[in-house]
Amino acid sequence: MVLVPSLRAGMRTPALARSLATPASNIGATKVAMSNLEKDKFINYQRIEDNLAVVRQRLNRKLTLSEKVLYGHLDNPHDADIRRGASYLKLRPDRVACQDATAQMALLQFMSAGLPTVAVPTTVHCDHLIEAQIGGVKDLARANDINKEVYDFLATCTAKYGIGFWKPGSGIIHQIIIENYAFPGGLMIGTDSHTPNAGGLGMVAVGVGGADAVDVIANLPWELKCPKAIGVKLTGKISGWTTPKDVILKVAGILTVKGGTGAIIEYFGEGVESLSCTGMATICNMGAEIGATTSLFPYNKRMGGYLDATNRSEIRKYAEMFQHNLRTDEGAEYDQVIEINLSELEPHINGPYTPDLATPLSKFADAVKANNWPADLSVGLIGSCTNSSYEDMSRSASIAQEAADHGLKAKAGFTITPGSEQIRATIERDGQMEILEKAGGVVLANACGPCIGQWDRQDVPKGTKNSIITSYNRNFTGRNDANPATHAFVASPDLVTAMVFAGSMTFNPMTDSLTGADGKEFKFTDPSGKELPPRGYDAGENTYQAPPEDRASVNVIVDPKSDRLQLLNAFKPWDGKDPKNLPVLIKAVGKCTTDHISAGGPWLKYRGHLENISQNCLIGAINAANGEANNIQNLVTGEWGGVPKVAAEYRDSGKGWVVIGDENYGEGSSREHAALEPRFLGGTAVITRSFARIHETNLKKQGMLPLNFKNPADYEKVQPTDFVDLIGVETLAPESEVTLRLNHKDGSSEDIPLTHTFNEGQLEWFRHGSALNKMAKAASA
Repeated sequence: MVLVPSLRAGMRTPALARSLATPASNIGATKVAMSNLEKDKFINYQRIEDNLAVVRQRLNRKLTLSEKVLYGHLDNPHDADIRRGASYLKLRPDRVACQDATAQMALLQFMSAGLPTVAVPTTVHCDHLIEAQIGGVKDLARANDINKEVYDFLATCTAKYGIGFWKPGSGIIHQIIIENYAFPGGLMIGTDSHTPNAGGLGMVAVGVGGADAVDVIANLPWELKCPKAIGVKLTGKISGWTTPKDVILKVAGILTVKGGTGAIIEYFGEGVESLSCTGMATICNMGAEIGATTSLFPYNKRMGGYLDATNRSEIRKYAEMFQHNLRTDEGAEYDQVIEINLSELEPHINGPYTPDLATPLSKFADAVKANNWPADLSVGLIGSCTNSSYEDMSRSASIAQEAADHGLKAKAGFTITPGSEQIRATIERDGQMEILEKAGGVVLANACGPCIGQWDRQDVPKGTKNSIITSYNRNFTGRNDANPATHAFVASPDLVTAMVFAGSMTFNPMTDSLTGADGKEFKFTDPSGKELPPRGYDAGENTYQAPPEDRASVNVIVDPKSDRLQLLNAFKPWDGKDPKNLPVLIKAVGKCTTDHISAGGPWLKYRGHLENISQNCLIGAINAANGEANNIQNLVTGEWGGVPKVAAEYRDSGKGWVVIGDENYGEGSSREHAALEPRFLGGTAVITRSFARIHETNLKKQGMLPLNFKNPADYEKVQPTDFVDLIGVETLAPESEVTLRLNHKDGSSEDIPLTHTFNEGQLEWFRHGSALNKMAKAASA
């Protein structure tokens, strides 16, 4: 591995070099539908072609792949300010995707804007609210009963506003997208942080908060800070126990959880040709764990094969006509380049507690012992949106079959989460499911399940120290099972499957042996599997609801007595004054992810009810005053209580408050509830050493002030008992500074400089009280 600050891209692979196309001046003469489910919505390659002709003339330089796609979707290419890492781009995405947990609030916000229909193709996917308990069929039936009110709301609301609806049991949003909607050169936003999964099909797909989605479906341009470009050059060829998952596990170890912030990760080089399309999607999916805006690959024959297999040959042919804009210009410059030789890349295991703690497999057993991590493996979990492709499942099945041939069953718990109904039906037909079940595996519903904390885990009492290993993407403290003592590790499904037969975290299938039922030792051979099903995909049960022709008669009903759904009231606009005498609600210590700010798991059921879900606000953040979670002092009354309770007490007495945060505050999921809840409870500002991209934008959208310490060390000067003034808000302007005046308990005070990233348009959100307020005002004008 080599890390260099800048490199020109000489990345034309042999296959692509032979298929160079002359730029088509009238690519739009060919009409190709975006998907088989939207025959009247067409891919707009002509817009990209036309926009890039303008941009190339203006910039007079070579463009990276992500630049081609982004700039090709500019709202106004003639006047756009295009500066990597500095300017803000106004873009016109091709489509929007929402999962059910975030869709509730996004649709409630859209309803508040008073518009009759969505302006771009949009889908809603029911995948987050299904809890894993017993197995797929029974868990789905239980979810349909418990969540009936929410599912009915989503079904009727999508029908009313012209949105495609994927029912519970359809599968995970990102798998459904890549099977049906993703296309090379497209631009999509999705209300889930792992939306970049679609980069495996050459799409710029970005995770956003629901308010961003509302902008786009309301026909407003979407705003994104112009990303930097980080190139990952892949050489060599992947083989053996090394999988595409190991590429991103390695990259996460290099860049850390914030190293990709403000950048798009582009993969290139001859090594790309050895990766399957779904393997590339795995890599892009987990790019969210390094803070990247998104990740993507150049169009190649593996993408073409997947498009053919998913009945989208017309899109494949169209993409081949457009290849000149589906790869980086030779000689284009990246801001940073990482080189990885796939022939030398070792399988990795990342964790615990953070997805960027990367350990090569050969050193992992020693790390387990050195760190006193629990050596016994309690549960191995494969699947999820990151690794549930046909290839993943067939490789895992090959390992399970080899173990069965030696008379072994899983020693640890073993769960399998199909990514979609199509994957479930296909692996059932082709026999992989039977192999995995006979090995002791439990097949869960086609949903997120344990990956997002929807796991009614019964095998280990909460508080018990134990280890699990998953093929998921995220492993923050307590994320999977709400047990902070669980050590969660992330690896490829191959390693997870092999390790459940050993029942040990120190097992290395590349070097270690197991003892078969006959008493003889054996070693696993290299896993094998089919990239695509030889007999094609089995679509399974039809779980899609298209918008009806007659939408006028559809009624969307929200029961005012519901504890799951609540219509929104507008936030108050800014009063035009510098905020003064604000108590520090909490000074959060260390990692504070969106899981800490707005917990998932059982709280997901309240995603459509702002008042109820706000009762989880910051309950996972660690208070600097006492090292405890959800125990803070009301600085006015002196009493101690939970964070939501104290925040509401301040709000109800007419007093705003601030949160003090550490590095990369708000990393993790795109959930805008982590911004909505502090705003609802009366928060004024969040002041940190640094923010994760999506969360910072979400705070701005809701009318809060995300501010940064100009000198990160000044974080240490803030005391949990301080009251603060924010001086300079009255004159807030792009690139201005705000002074944080700390009024200490002993009567002393000191001033600290703060910075912000607001542009003029975003300041209007703050002044109006939220982006939705501004939109509603414009709609009523």
